[in-house]
Amino acid sequence: MTAGPHDTRRALAAIGIALLSALFFTMTYVLNRVSANEGGHWAWIAALRYLITLPLLLPLMPWQGGVGPVLRAIRAHPGPWFSCASIGFVAFYLLLSFAANSGPSWLVAGSFQFTVVAGMLCAPLLYRDARAKVPTSALAVGALILVGVAMLQIGHAKGHLDRAGWIAFACVLASATLYPIGNRLLLLHLERTGEHLTATQRVFGMTLASQPLWLLVAAFAWQHVGWPSWEQVSLAGGVAMSAGIVATILFFQATGMVRNQPAALGAAEAMQAAELLFAMVIGVAFLGETWPHGIAVWGACVVMIGIVAFAWLASRPSKTPIPLPEEPHG
Repeated sequence: MTAGPHDTRRALAAIGIALLSALFFTMTYVLNRVSANEGGHWAWIAALRYLITLPLLLPLMPWQGGVGPVLRAIRAHPGPWFSCASIGFVAFYLLLSFAANSGPSWLVAGSFQFTVVAGMLCAPLLYRDARAKVPTSALAVGALILVGVAMLQIGHAKGHLDRAGWIAFACVLASATLYPIGNRLLLLHLERTGEHLTATQRVFGMTLASQPLWLLVAAFAWQHVGWPSWEQVSLAGGVAMSAGIVATILFFQATGMVRNQPAALGAAEAMQAAELLFAMVIGVAFLGETWPHGIAVWGACVVMIGIVAFAWLASRPSKTPIPLPEEPHG
């Protein structure tokens, strides 16, 4: 069966919306880098983003299934929600914020793209059914993306990563792995309990469950550097609004439009590779960052090729389903 003009227009519109969502997701890396350049402490960068995201989500909840089901789910099983939020929100974003001090925004954005396949590579540790099997072709693409990430880091360091560089590299890779693990563990918990929550409800629940830890992180930051500046608060608010709200809604809209068109769905999800390009352009134009050069350029190309290849594999009919990229870093 061939796609009609209506399906083609819908697919092109979804890809355009997904590309726009990638632009807003990019603001996470850019604004975090601005905050780091202005002397913002990495702990404040992380804590403020999620402390601000919670009240921003509240007005959306009446149109996304409401707050009540989320509160009942957390009250019934507080342990899983707290542990999943600790892994998928707190540990993930603390490491990503710490890495913001390590180099230009495109370096962090490019390295974080490893999250596209990180969840898939961890599947054997999480699942006990057909989802535990990692297809060989998808594993090869995951290795390709990891090679591209390494090329980015080594190219930025002019062929030699010092101790700080290796620490930053490890932080980004760990962050890119913890995010899908936290989300997948929550989905498995909801499968076991039979609770049905929308994506926005899950994001709200994880944000709410993570608040006690974010308050502790904020207390740690206050003890070390005092209160954050108003500029740092506004930058964190920008990240919360652009990535946590606008980009997430656009991404869900794009993938929902083509949920029954596998090829178009894979293409829409692959648009997250554009985050690397957006981060390069914005970083150079507004932050005075240098363009990647030498092996770093090739590394960026390898990462983007790998993400597109993964989307293509995910759109192909297969007896063993290939896990799709995780939900946005909201």
